[in-house]
Amino acid sequence: MTTTDVRPSESRLARRITDWLEPKNWIIAVTLLVGWHTAQWAGVAWSVVGALFAAVIPITFIKYGIRKGHWGDRHVGAKPARLVVMAVILLSVATGIVLMLVARAPRTMVALIVSMLVTLAILAAITLVWKISVHQAVSAGACAMLVQTYGLWMALGFLLVAIVGWSRVELRDHTRNQVVAGTILGAIVAAAVFHLAR
Repeated sequence: MTTTDVRPSESRLARRITDWLEPKNWIIAVTLLVGWHTAQWAGVAWSVVGALFAAVIPITFIKYGIRKGHWGDRHVGAKPARLVVMAVILLSVATGIVLMLVARAPRTMVALIVSMLVTLAILAAITLVWKISVHQAVSAGACAMLVQTYGLWMALGFLLVAIVGWSRVELRDHTRNQVVAGTILGAIVAAAVFHLAR
């Protein structure tokens, strides 16, 4: 579903927010920003590698599944399909981490991608029994790591996290509890792993 494929009963604004601030875009943004802070252009080059395995390959797989009719849209709401997608993303991110370690990427960049892997693994485990919000976990985790990297002013990003949460509830893709849980889990896990691993 694209921003132009809005169901008559849903909010066009909420759909645009959900689509524009989807996990892939948060992952690309946080990897580029942390990469720049870590080692300027060399860090950006490493961020491209991280984003390839954490965002580009996963979204390519998701789009392939849409074309094949395995799931309806890029947000993959159905639990069985969601678990398949999460498994593929976990494999992709783990592969990226191994390659970054072998190629001696900066420790901070590896820590960033490891944080994503651990967060996703926990989300996948929870998804076995409950549909926690991946949008919220990724966006909150990204903001938490940016605060650690750039300073407290980056906490302003949590305003965007709240807006994303509103869109997920407004579209009835998640309940308030699923959004709150995703936000808390993403922020705590990503911040803790990033702090310990870098």
